[in-house]
Amino acid sequence: MLCITVAQDGSGDFASISEAVLAVPYDCPAQIRIGAGIYREKLVCEKKDIALQGAGADCTRLVWGDGGKLPHPDGRPTHTFRSYTAFFSGERLRVEDLTIENDAGPGAKAGQAVAAYVDSAHAVFEKVRLLGNQDTLFCAPLPEKEREKDGFLGPRGLAPRRASAQYYHDCEIAGDIDFIFGGADALFEQCVLRTVNNGLPHSWVTAPSGSAEGLGFVFWNCDFVSDSCPQGTVYLGRPWRPTGKTAVLASRLGAHIAPEGFAGWNDRTDSDLARFAEAGNTGAGACPRGPWVQALDETQAGALLCAARRRCCPE
Repeated sequence: MLCITVAQDGSGDFASISEAVLAVPYDCPAQIRIGAGIYREKLVCEKKDIALQGAGADCTRLVWGDGGKLPHPDGRPTHTFRSYTAFFSGERLRVEDLTIENDAGPGAKAGQAVAAYVDSAHAVFEKVRLLGNQDTLFCAPLPEKEREKDGFLGPRGLAPRRASAQYYHDCEIAGDIDFIFGGADALFEQCVLRTVNNGLPHSWVTAPSGSAEGLGFVFWNCDFVSDSCPQGTVYLGRPWRPTGKTAVLASRLGAHIAPEGFAGWNDRTDSDLARFAEAGNTGAGACPRGPWVQALDETQAGALLCAARRRCCPE
């Protein structure tokens, strides 16, 4: 395995993360160790098998500030999928001990502002902080069709869709509107999901868009917290596409979580195809839901968690 170091003080092989990634041959497994510092750069990482190792989420920070409403050099708005701070593709990805942040600001000002666009066939994030506001983490693939012109402008917009399995362990993910979204099968274990209070009447943690055959987003043993969001104003999810799925299992839900748990997508009428589920949750935001949400028994919840681990966890 190729090992490369990045340090802003000149003591490493490179001074920027982007330069280090570019130096890796596509087919060569590589580990990039990144020293402490704030790296203000827009990262594109499309290597076959690569690991990025920071010095700790409080010490190593990758930051950029593009937003969907902000102008792009081509004269058009940036739109969602060109706003990323980091874009990851390739076959195998591992990211540990660092922060990835989009600091463009709230959606009312900047629009959608993606911190991490994760398109790798298999991705693992360990002890990573993903910080933003609207659309913080995109778990690819994109849906097959966009609903508005230039809606998918950016990486993979015209490429064939491929499945992605993603695993997030001991991570903090922060945002307000649909801040975890996309069509991947993704398992979140022992993570903190923090809703940022930007004075919105409602917020949504997830916006899944996967197929009816997929697992969607599965959260186990996580903490759903907020920055003083009003009680009952934050939904666990809504379906970005009709067959989206989110399950929240054995997690702790703050009082900011809405009594309904989940919501439909704006004024669409096909949300009955979505699959939202809960089991074993506790806290002020945990309560019986309506028919919209399936209450899994212990056996069903265990089977779903096992399936998610088989699909998403590292070998």
